[in-house]
Amino acid sequence: MNRPITLVTGQWADMPLEALAARAARWGYDGLELACWGAHFDVHRAITDPGYAPGVRRMLQAHGLDCVAIGAHLVGQAVCDVPIDTRHQGILPNRVWGDGEPEGVRRRAAAEMADTARAAAALGVRVVAGFTGSSVWHALAGFPPVSEGAIDAAYADFAERWTPILDVFAAEGVTFALEVHPGEIAYDHWTAERAIATVDHRAFALNFDPSHLHWQFVDPATFVRAHGARIVNVHAKDAARRLDGRNGLLASHLPFGHPARGWDFRSPGRGQIDWEELVRALDDVRYAGPIAVEWEDSGMNRELAARDALRFVRSLERAPSGQRFDAPFEPGA
Repeated sequence: MNRPITLVTGQWADMPLEALAARAARWGYDGLELACWGAHFDVHRAITDPGYAPGVRRMLQAHGLDCVAIGAHLVGQAVCDVPIDTRHQGILPNRVWGDGEPEGVRRRAAAEMADTARAAAALGVRVVAGFTGSSVWHALAGFPPVSEGAIDAAYADFAERWTPILDVFAAEGVTFALEVHPGEIAYDHWTAERAIATVDHRAFALNFDPSHLHWQFVDPATFVRAHGARIVNVHAKDAARRLDGRNGLLASHLPFGHPARGWDFRSPGRGQIDWEELVRALDDVRYAGPIAVEWEDSGMNRELAARDALRFVRSLERAPSGQRFDAPFEPGA
């Protein structure tokens, strides 16, 4: 299946968008997944300046690039998160952080996400990938004990805060795709299933990144086959576990790239994910959307990684046969 291969710009936010577009076009990418931070796509300008979004689109087209999704992970994180603290101040626009009072931050983040749906529509984009945050992730270790009622309340809080946002998405003809990821209301198979059932909204879908499942020992291909009907965007990123008897899955408060971490991100094809099986699973569920390469490999220069990943992902793309090899031997063939 010939899917467009795009480049996630979030890890390139220090580079002017047009400079990155020129590089991506030269490398052979089909498009960009624009991040709503740095200076790559400004949500506020897109809804207040009628010429801004069309200008971004024209610039991409001048380089032969498309944009079929944008990323709004950072602001989305603050909609449900508990606690809200200085970590969020470091990732949020000043207009969303404001005075830092937690509930005010959550309300402003929700309003910004609704505006992101409007901004996406102005750009002609129908998918916004992002995070939701979670009021219960901080309790994952289970001690002090977490009651079943507290977990129920966290999912109810998610639905209460996100349903009005999703209503705006639906009105704009845009889908919000939650990236299943640690720190979110959905981070594995079962929490994704519960989040989908809890919000039960036509504008709610999934952004699939296999790297976040692999290190948890959740099989990415199995996840795709279970949730394929909801997957509208795919990130191509690999991961590797390094469990040598000392390194653990919780990573010991060590930074990415540290050799004592129990797992780390890798460029596609440079880790342990079974990409052949994963692509076959995407074929099985008839996923036809973009494959967006995301660089987070501390051991590989990002420009080299961008070119290497593009070659690798293109090598995986092939058309299913549409016929069985043994069909000629059936009676009447």
